[in-house]
Amino acid sequence: MAIETKPWDAAEVLNTPADIAAYLDAYLEDGTPEELLRAVKAIARSRGMSELARQSGISREALYRAFGDKGNPTLDTLLRVMKALGVRLAIAA
Repeated sequence: MAIETKPWDAAEVLNTPADIAAYLDAYLEDGTPEELLRAVKAIARSRGMSELARQSGISREALYRAFGDKGNPTLDTLLRVMKALGVRLAIAA
């Protein structure tokens, strides 16, 4: 009997602000900017782009562009999305 597998999708398990914060923290500590961008995109998909657009005040299309494969979100976009997700960026020594 063959085992069937499917790709793991982080968007399926990022349900709480604590989950999101831990996921982002790992990418901020060890990831590249591109990996961080993909992590934020997965989080956005977990919430739904339309809902995230409504909560952040950024159009859905602008979110797709900012977090797409060639995206480069501004700090303003990133901070507004983080606030809408219920998390914040912090600096620690």
